[in-house]
Amino acid sequence: MRKLLCPQCKITGMYVKNANGERLLVYITKEGNVIPKDSAASIEGFDMTEVFCLGCSWHGSPKQLKLI
Repeated sequence: MRKLLCPQCKITGMYVKNANGERLLVYITKEGNVIPKDSAASIEGFDMTEVFCLGCSWHGSPKQLKLI
């Protein structure tokens, strides 16, 4: 499975947040799907429309990520 990269630092590690500020580690597939790194983790309550990069200060829509 191919993963999308951060447009700024070119890594695949991302996270999403919920209303309490808790983080869930995710990656984004080339189809633009947000998938939890831990397959047993629940995505309920997490905002999947904005992702945050683990390697730099970039954040934005999963649609802005690059496939290289």
